Amino acid sequence: MRQSRLGLFLRDVWRNKVLLLMISPATLYFILFSYIPMPGIIIAFKNFTYSGGVFGSPWVGLDNFRFFFISGDAFKVTRNTIAYNIAFLITNTALQCMSGIMLSEMIGGRIKKLLQSVMFLPYFVSWVVIGAFLYNLANFEYGSLNTLLRQLGFEAVDVYGNTGAWKYLLVILRAWKDIGYGTVIYLAAIMGIDQEIYEAADIDGANVFTKIRVITLPFLLPTIITLTLLGVSHIFRGDFGMFYNVVGNNGMLFDATDVIDTYVFRSLRQTQEFGMSAAVGAYQSVFNFVFIVLINWLVRKFQPEYALF
Repeated sequence: MRQSRLGLFLRDVWRNKVLLLMISPATLYFILFSYIPMPGIIIAFKNFTYSGGVFGSPWVGLDNFRFFFISGDAFKVTRNTIAYNIAFLITNTALQCMSGIMLSEMIGGRIKKLLQSVMFLPYFVSWVVIGAFLYNLANFEYGSLNTLLRQLGFEAVDVYGNTGAWKYLLVILRAWKDIGYGTVIYLAAIMGIDQEIYEAADIDGANVFTKIRVITLPFLLPTIITLTLLGVSHIFRGDFGMFYNVVGNNGMLFDATDVIDTYVFRSLRQTQEFGMSAAVGAYQSVFNFVFIVLINWLVRKFQPEYALF
């Protein structure tokens, strides 16, 4: 029996060898960078020393977690991380879905391709470049924006000293950078809808807005739910590249822009406390896992066919 099962397994592997070969790079990536490093989580419960290493350092229990929570920063960085990710998720989903629908309704093929390319271009721009561009544009002393305002007789705007502005600026930047990528996904989903349904709606006298409401949006719902679940799975993880390169080490903005990832990096670089940094990372991962399982359970309870697992 065991040999027959092994034979069936090997036969399936051989039959799907091309597909397995195609996914092998991604599988190897996750094995090397996600599964093999997992034992390193014990650093969160140790007073890490270079001489003792990961497994030889003394145990300290939950002291590293206690230090993080009594520091007063736990609530702030957790709140910022969740709030920004929710804002990114809502804004990006709405804009990307609208952009995909608008492009699908356009008639001119060349204009459609041009707009799609222009919208997709920011996705390939590094956050380092965006941060440098924004700094040279909004710098208080010699930025292009404030130089123009002074020449026109207006007062300069201290963008890097105004915490309230960054709550909206970061959301705008993220939407601008990601709108092209998400639009392509929604546009592909729309192109997969049977065109005969739209033709039947035309015969019934439905206008473009009615077709979007009763045909396009219902067919896009599975895609919206799937992308939302994937976005929710990162709700406790801030985009380190974005926050660090755009905001930098500006202490005046930490209350409004500091997320868990930048907090861990800054703590590790300034204090060299590996245990405390690992504890914050473990706290982030555990709550992220619990949250995605909870959301997936809710989706499976009401719409089982849209759940991830």
